[in-house]
Amino acid sequence: MGLFTKDKKITGQVITVNIREIDLNPNQPRKYFDKAELESLAISIKENGLLQPLTVRKKSDDRYELIAGERRLRACILVGINEVRVIIEDRNEEESSVLAIIENIQRCDLNCIEEAVAMQRLMNHYGYTQEELARKLGKAQSTIANKIRLLKLSDKLLAKALEYDLCERQIRALIRLPEEQREKAEEHIYRYGLNVSETEKYIDKLLVKKRKADKPKWTFTAKRLYINNINRTLETMKKSGIEFISEKHEENGYLEYIIRIPHD
Repeated sequence: MGLFTKDKKITGQVITVNIREIDLNPNQPRKYFDKAELESLAISIKENGLLQPLTVRKKSDDRYELIAGERRLRACILVGINEVRVIIEDRNEEESSVLAIIENIQRCDLNCIEEAVAMQRLMNHYGYTQEELARKLGKAQSTIANKIRLLKLSDKLLAKALEYDLCERQIRALIRLPEEQREKAEEHIYRYGLNVSETEKYIDKLLVKKRKADKPKWTFTAKRLYINNINRTLETMKKSGIEFISEKHEENGYLEYIIRIPHD
């Protein structure tokens, strides 16, 4: 039996229910609602009514759980509407969770972090692989992988990324840095208003600087050990009867060895 099997007696039925009988979807991926947009929608609904019914599923306790339309539901509550029209879908909890994500993704209502969190939650809760989730959401597996990767940023920095309105590519660039450098870099990106291209160039410069700083420093003792090894190798070759010509030059702070060994 497929994931989205339907009971035709229930699916698609439109009824009017008391708004207090509708529970929010605990797996709703959208966590942030713009206050001004919500107030504007509430005014519109008060003037014109709820034009599009909410989508719900019937629960075992005879209450309803919202599948799609949380922004509209919140707007109705805001203006004191007591009854709303709903479309009943015969879905279980798993189907409801997937549909909630699909509905928000299709409407472009989620930011990249909300998408990532929702996808990871589905994978953890229902045991989906990235490939299985990609098929259910109609996405490429690489898209799922890139979204999940955003969660490598700490919760604190993810919250800041939302506050600073950083996009997915900027967050992915931040993740390239060692963890101890990310917070300072994030503040810099925000303070100077860097766009995507500028952010990526800034991160590249930080990485180059770190690689140079991490490059091992040659001490006199370490150099002397390698030089002694070369000298011992030449001595061993000589004792073994291997013919060769060696030259050693010191000039401008460099030590140069030239070793010539005949082919025959």
